[in-house]
Amino acid sequence: MPVSALSPRADRRSGPGRGPGRRVTEPALTVTLAIPLSGDAISPQAHRLLAAVRELVELSRGTVTVEPVAETPEASEPVPDGPEVRLLTGSRQALLDGAQLPLTRLEFDLLLYLAERPRRVFTRAQLLAAVWGYERAGERTVDVHVRRLRLKLGPNLPLITTVYGVGYRLADDARILIVA
Repeated sequence: MPVSALSPRADRRSGPGRGPGRRVTEPALTVTLAIPLSGDAISPQAHRLLAAVRELVELSRGTVTVEPVAETPEASEPVPDGPEVRLLTGSRQALLDGAQLPLTRLEFDLLLYLAERPRRVFTRAQLLAAVWGYERAGERTVDVHVRRLRLKLGPNLPLITTVYGVGYRLADDARILIVA
């Protein structure tokens, strides 16, 4: 549901140096918010946000328009197929569709590091420094851990993709949920 907040764009004023009917343009701000809905209900956080926007607009003599968006098949995001991985950071557990994955400390840290930074490619040296905490180990150490992690996740779940000549990244269609 897009919400647009518009400030007044022009004001008619007359006075010294201004002819009658001349428009004086004030700075304008247009804000568009897209609030995702689950069903037809708006969350309490969205209600608070809308109330805050309305209050700000009222203070500046602006307007608020609320327009429901017609749902089109192209506009809705496709629901990814395949299993979901949940990373429980508090207990350091990884769940694959509810079943616990037996990950080592470094495998868990590597998967968590990539999941916290989606769509970003990391070199082996960057991963060694961030996950292992040092850079002196051979870069093949990362390759071995990625290979073992892929084996544990199974062949039907390509979470970590190789960017040839660069390093590794989280797959775009990876279904990973990080739970604190």
